[in-house]
Amino acid sequence: MKRLVLFEWDAERGAKRAEMLRKAGWTVTLESEDGRRGGGLVLNEKPDVVLFDLSRKPSHSRATAEGIRGYKAGKGIPLVFLDGSEEDKKKTAEKVKGAVFVASEMLLKRLSQFDV
Repeated sequence: MKRLVLFEWDAERGAKRAEMLRKAGWTVTLESEDGRRGGGLVLNEKPDVVLFDLSRKPSHSRATAEGIRGYKAGKGIPLVFLDGSEEDKKKTAEKVKGAVFVASEMLLKRLSQFDV
């Protein structure tokens, strides 16, 4: 089963997105409150993909992703950033090595391209 950790800083919105991803065949863990806790979860469980919503609290997403990338266990996990402004994408690309960016309408197609 494909495993994904979703960082969505709005719990209600995150629950809706998690449900959509589950219907598409993903096992989803949602983190909407604590990036440090979620980062630890990612490093311990090593999901197939980590998804961040860059359109809400982009600095939280960047800091969490940087934390994940700072550990050997987090180096090979795809970090995908959804939506966000061009400026936030640029900042994220500068700080998070290997960041992948995708628009909401292309999310499922892009996720299907990961070898999981």
